[in-house]
Amino acid sequence: MFFLRELEREITLHPSFFGPRTKEYLTTRLHEDVEGSCNGQYYIITVLDAVSISEGRVVPGSGVAEYTIHYRAVVWRPFKGETVDAVVSSVNRMGVFADVGPLPVFVSSHLIPSEIKWDPNATPPQYTDNGEQTIEKGTHLRIKLIGTRSDVGSMFAIGSVKEDFLGTVNFED
Repeated sequence: MFFLRELEREITLHPSFFGPRTKEYLTTRLHEDVEGSCNGQYYIITVLDAVSISEGRVVPGSGVAEYTIHYRAVVWRPFKGETVDAVVSSVNRMGVFADVGPLPVFVSSHLIPSEIKWDPNATPPQYTDNGEQTIEKGTHLRIKLIGTRSDVGSMFAIGSVKEDFLGTVNFED
């Protein structure tokens, strides 16, 4: 689910960047540093604007200045039970690995409908029902998140395609 959050970040700036364009450089650094990052609870999708930038505080002994920036950002936090669209990144007999944007998701073979079977003789490796549904690398899937796990700076999820309206999705016109 997407949220709008007010966040805070400290950025240090070398004296060679002091001047009339310091604020512009700080906002550029903010965008480069935080957009696309994960703090273990959510992903920062984009920075909307810098709400306030503090006066620089010189760090004794080094000469660099430290600025505190308050900013607004759009963040994405995946929740248990949320339905998401993913792209399959790899397939093996244990299950399917897919990417939901920056979030890697594993769908176990036990959480794939029983009519869709692992085909060990297929190239590329795939799960198929020998009909309409084929799950292989590059396939678009609609997945329900069963659980999420957070680490420092990363997240991982387990998903299922075993319920109604889940599974392969065609985005053709």
